[in-house]
Amino acid sequence: MSVFFSSKAFAVVGASADRSKYGNKVLRWYIDNKLPVTPINPKADEIEGLQCKKTLSDLPSTELSISVITPPQVSLRVLEEAARLGIRHIWFQPGSEPEGFRDFAAKNGIHAIGNGPCILIEGETLLSEAKL
Repeated sequence: MSVFFSSKAFAVVGASADRSKYGNKVLRWYIDNKLPVTPINPKADEIEGLQCKKTLSDLPSTELSISVITPPQVSLRVLEEAARLGIRHIWFQPGSEPEGFRDFAAKNGIHAIGNGPCILIEGETLLSEAKL
């Protein structure tokens, strides 16, 4: 986890303007913890006052960690795009993990977190531990 939080920037793929959805809750977690974050949503221009990017390819830099909150079939495409762009730190939030993500990540030099902790539940503890 310390590797994930060592990034200077973050993105939330699957960010949502709907405050009841996890894509919005995860985005707000980053905002509330004062971490620089960019929402990724192909249909929105702005979420929670932040300018959205349509895809990872639209980001100005790939030196970042990403949280993914999309259906597994979409998450697979996100993983493939991240690999092409050289993004090395991905946290699949529970339920978003594509089948075979660990093998794909290992073959492509990606540190992938999945089938595990949710940033909304364990994020603050993990962030604190990473700062030590």
